[in-house]
Amino acid sequence: MRRYQPALLGGLFIGVLSGLPVVGALNYCCCLWVVTGGVLTAYLQQQDQPEPVETADAAVHGLIAGLIGAVVYVLLTAAIFSVSGEMVQDEFRSAIENNPQIPPEVRDRLVGLLTGGRIVLLMAAVSLPIYAVVAMLGSLLGLAFFRKKTPPASPDAVP
Repeated sequence: MRRYQPALLGGLFIGVLSGLPVVGALNYCCCLWVVTGGVLTAYLQQQDQPEPVETADAAVHGLIAGLIGAVVYVLLTAAIFSVSGEMVQDEFRSAIENNPQIPPEVRDRLVGLLTGGRIVLLMAAVSLPIYAVVAMLGSLLGLAFFRKKTPPASPDAVP
């Protein structure tokens, strides 16, 4: 479990900050929290090891952090929707119904798709792959910043 602790902490960082209503809006700016969580994962992973972290290990940890972050984000958002869901659904419904450019059959499908528990499933289907890939890229970026240098070979070493 200790091996995956950086990915778990990075995923919690991603999920909690992405799921908070006002703070999570910063995620719409280049997936800020997802990339930062990936960078945090690489930083924590490198701090645990005296030798440089392998690129593949950083990529896997970033991927895991993104998946954990997406799950936490969906669960936190579902909890928030359970409290304020009716208000959000009413606003969405009125925005769609007041738009004359949307055909009635598309309007009905959108209202049916984005109300109730279906919106949480849609969020999960979208956020899981996106968060996983973007956090992996953030982890690789963090590895470029925080990777320890390889010590030079000692002159006593025989090739």
